[in-house]
Amino acid sequence: MHGRSRFRTAVATATAALLCAGALSGCTSEEPAAQTATAKPAQRPTPKPAPLWDVSPASVAAVGDSVTRAFDACEVLADCPEVSWATGTDTTVNSLALRLLGPAKVATRSWNLARTGARMAELPEQMAGAAAEKPELVTVMMGANDACRPTPELMTPVADFRASFEAALTRLRAGAPKAQVYVASVPDLKHLWSTGRLSPMGLEVWKLGICGSMLADAEDLGPVAERRRATVHERVVAYNAVLRDVCAKDARCRYDGGAVFGFRFDGRQLSPWDWFHPSRDGQARLAELAYRRITKE
Repeated sequence: MHGRSRFRTAVATATAALLCAGALSGCTSEEPAAQTATAKPAQRPTPKPAPLWDVSPASVAAVGDSVTRAFDACEVLADCPEVSWATGTDTTVNSLALRLLGPAKVATRSWNLARTGARMAELPEQMAGAAAEKPELVTVMMGANDACRPTPELMTPVADFRASFEAALTRLRAGAPKAQVYVASVPDLKHLWSTGRLSPMGLEVWKLGICGSMLADAEDLGPVAERRRATVHERVVAYNAVLRDVCAKDARCRYDGGAVFGFRFDGRQLSPWDWFHPSRDGQARLAELAYRRITKE
């Protein structure tokens, strides 16, 4: 009897062991199945790439024409770069460089390479000069002189304008591949005509030959004169389309969205000597437009 009892006990024990080994869940109550599962490592969040556009560049180079040189803003027939919208030191204008760099760094961290009378064909050379300074930001305001010719027939063809602007960006990228570029639109020359023609002084000065394609015979409202002004206006619009489209192909370039073209200059913002170039107040408005666009997140 004792032998049979031991046999039955051994069979029961072996059966229990086999059942336990084949079960999906463990037989030991102290170790739940959840504890035996392999834990997955926590995933680290993917870091966001740094933005290409820096809203607070630490140096500024300005290229362009007489507007950036602040021609006729302080005295007749003279540049006045201290009141330039881009790099000037005059606190009443509060230039772009003053806003971005502060007064202590404007002299050493900004460069005005613009030239009064320059047209787009000169921009590649100016851009090469800007690249040599390794600036973090380059401002471009160029194109008004391409439209302001003695007659509309002498205006720069749109294709040539595009080729020069593309070449200018290529020259910049060769020497300063990470420099940011702010591109201002060409001002609305027809609006300047409509504003200045109301001034007897403006009418007299314009007779000296300022921007003849638009401002010649400023009081003539006949169909021929109106067609001439419309032709110049259309060319300016085409230039701005080129600036917008070429800039859009460069990840570090910002066009102003037509802000300068759309700004309604009045008598306070125009030079009292030629009723065409920006006055100190006009320069301040240009600086404000640029700063707003450059610092937009």
